[in-house]
Amino acid sequence: MSTPHVVVVMGVAGTGKTTIGPLLAARLGVPYAEGDDFHPQANIAKMSAGTPLTDEDRWPWLDAIGTWAQERAGLGGVVSCSALKRSYRDRLRAAAPDLVFVHLAGDRALIEDRMSHRQGHFMPTALLDSQFATLQPLQEDEAGVVVDVSGGPEEITRRATSALTALSEPTA
Repeated sequence: MSTPHVVVVMGVAGTGKTTIGPLLAARLGVPYAEGDDFHPQANIAKMSAGTPLTDEDRWPWLDAIGTWAQERAGLGGVVSCSALKRSYRDRLRAAAPDLVFVHLAGDRALIEDRMSHRQGHFMPTALLDSQFATLQPLQEDEAGVVVDVSGGPEEITRRATSALTALSEPTA
């Protein structure tokens, strides 16, 4: 399966964006970009210290992801980005209007458990509550799908691929 769309794998920390993103990109036959790599060092330091980012902190990060997505328009790609607020997704779409979102969603207890077992990531579990408080789910007018994160990475990737295929099929 191949897609000319740029897909943003979104969701709160710990939903598996960094795991599912590359698997989805491989399945779609397009490049993957890790959204965390677009953060300025000041943002990483702030999050590592347990301080949530402000919108002002996020704008340059979102703009950098938007630029990458714009450069991939018509070619396809997958990028991970929390994209928790509608305003963040609107900012990304301002740069790349044809974005499609895959919202990885799940139970808070499952996500916290997964976060507590991962190593080498700057996002502490303590920020999970602020992530859920900030989350604004996809709205009906936003191109995207919600994918449950229960199960293993391959199962989640299959669900995401199926949902994206159904999204792109013409309706009768």
